[in-house]
Amino acid sequence: MSATEHDAGSTGRDVAASGHAAGTSGRNAGSTGRDPGSSGKQLVVCQTIQELRTTLSGIRVDGRAIGFVPTMGALHEGHLSLIRQARDHADCVVVSIFVNPTQFGPGEDFDRYPRPLEADLEACRRSGADVVFTPVKEQLYDGHSYFTFGIDQLADHLCGASRPGFFQGVVQIVNKLFNIVQPDVAVFGQKDYQQFRILERMTQEFHQPVHMVMAPIVRADDGLALSSRNAYLSDEERVVAPSLYRSLSYIRAQILDGVDRPSRLLEHQKEELRAKGFEIDYLGIYSAQTLQPIEWFEEKDTLLAGAVWLGNTRLIDNLLL
Repeated sequence: MSATEHDAGSTGRDVAASGHAAGTSGRNAGSTGRDPGSSGKQLVVCQTIQELRTTLSGIRVDGRAIGFVPTMGALHEGHLSLIRQARDHADCVVVSIFVNPTQFGPGEDFDRYPRPLEADLEACRRSGADVVFTPVKEQLYDGHSYFTFGIDQLADHLCGASRPGFFQGVVQIVNKLFNIVQPDVAVFGQKDYQQFRILERMTQEFHQPVHMVMAPIVRADDGLALSSRNAYLSDEERVVAPSLYRSLSYIRAQILDGVDRPSRLLEHQKEELRAKGFEIDYLGIYSAQTLQPIEWFEEKDTLLAGAVWLGNTRLIDNLLL
């Protein structure tokens, strides 16, 4: 979840997975004394589903639109841009902070994933959020799950190929959150493009009345896509990390300059990245609609995307052509 931007595509692979839930702060849940969606600067913080539904009931009665930004916390400027964009589309903005265990596989970084809740709440307040939902695991997973989601084709490639079960976990938690929040608008980041495309299709096939908005990637000055897991990078790794974006930008420039079958170009950039210490997960061109690999550039609906390991940190990035 956002990248969502929930940062769907990156994990710390030296850390064992855990079966227990993400921790949350001991902060008291409930209203801080204002009507959500009003002009005050305080947040309403809810830890239970019932608290959240009660808080939002008055918003719906008044006919005000609800915007939603699901996150796993450790918020950075990329997340905050999603909150601000949600504010442009809605009267009341809800942010969820929940490190979802079902989208972490064995050996991934569920235990290590940062959880700076107090800082996240302050960032939400500064960015214009009205309500923050901070459930514990038992609120969302109350025992054995008898229902799972299958995803046909859209999860076969890109991050879905190297993280089996990941997008099934994403669909599961976002479906739950959509049912709880019942937003009019939901905002996700382009960095997790495959996630956005899968969730957009979910809303279409299940007739969920949620308008899906994809926000642009927010980058550091050197081009590195912002991610909660960039904090895992050493100082030396941080210097070379923008190389993925530079490779994607070079490939895009060559394609727009007339290269229509860029397979050799892709292989050359893979070698360049390996020489800089990256391990390639994937680097390729895909249909932006079906997420299937394509061998030649099409004038529209084309996705140039890559995922790499740099040390123990997985980085993802993409450009739409």
